[in-house]
Parts: sequence; structure tokens; C-alpha cells
Amino acid sequence: MSVRGCDVRVGKWRSYYDYQVTTRSSDFDIDHLVPLAEAWDSGARRWRGDTRQRYANDLGDSRSLVAVSASSNRSKSDQDPAQWQPRYDKCTYVRQWVAVKTRWALEVNAAEKQALLSRASHCANTVLTVRRASIVTASASGSGEGTSGSNDPRFSYCYQAVAAGYGPYYRSRDPEYWWYTEGDADGVVCES
Repeated sequence: MSVRGCDVRVGKWRSYYDYQVTTRSSDFDIDHLVPLAEAWDSGARRWRGDTRQRYANDLGDSRSLVAVSASSNRSKSDQDPAQWQPRYDKCTYVRQWVAVKTRWALEVNAAEKQALLSRASHCANTVLTVRRASIVTASASGSGEGTSGSNDPRFSYCYQAVAAGYGPYYRSRDPEYWWYTEGDADGVVCES
């Protein structure tokens, strides 16, 4: 997506995941702190498409989307804290993870909870303030919005999804984004 009227020409970014610093924005990604596939597995599968889109573009809480080095974002992929934690600022990461999960009323599995509690036991006791997001679930009557596997983000590439009987899907630089790509409102994402 191109930006109009607001091009950043000079800047310096620091990734708190790995402390990489750059003056080239192209070296960084905007990471969904709680990845889209993790959100899906934690309850987003029941949401309507517009709620998933608001989640994917959540600018209402600065903890939801973070600028990090592309390499750390690839390393993290769609893993939760039981599988991956950043090299630095682990307490910040745990606080942000809990805040995002709370904001969006997402479930926490046993391994994830254990990893969060274990890491938090080494952090300063901090009170988190979270503003809950408005969540609209898909109707069970079968509107098709958000309840079918056709929007399942676990397939990282369109061809995998097509082979599994879903799609066609749109292939983008960040595979997470195809979950939300639905250009002509016909219910099929990733159309070419």
C-alpha cells in the first residue's frame, strides 16, 4: 500500500526484539505482536471479518503493532511466548503480549500461560491499563463471515491453501496479510 502526502524521508529505528538500529525503514517490518495465526487459534476464528480487519490494523493501542527488524520478525513468525521470546526486553514483550491478548479477549493456552508466568516472575510488578476492543462474532447461521476455513491464516502461502482446498489467495510480502485481503467483497480472499 502506498502512502500519500506523508513520506518519511529520514529517521532512525531501533528494534527492541534484537536492538538492531537502522536509518532505512525497509530494513524493518511492522509486526503483529500477537501474530494473526495465533489470534486465529486463540479465538479470532469466531470473529466477523470487520473485527479481524480492525485487529490487523489496530492503531488504538501502541502495543498491538511494533516496528522490529525484518530478521527478528521472520524468526518470531507466528509463534507464541512458549515458543519464542525476543533476545532483549523480554519483560516489555510479556507485558505487551498480555495487554494485546486482554484487549482482544483472546485465549491463552497452558504452555503459553506457563511461559508468560515464568518470564513475568523475573520482571517488575507493573499494572497494565488496557482498553478493551469491540469484538463482533460471526453469526452461527452461516453468513460465511469468519466461520469457514477459507480465511484461516495458518497457510503461509497461497499454493498451500489452494492445495488444501481453500483459496485462491493473494500472495503478499507478509503472508499474514492475505487473511484480510478481500478486494471485491465476494467472500473469497487472495483472488488473482
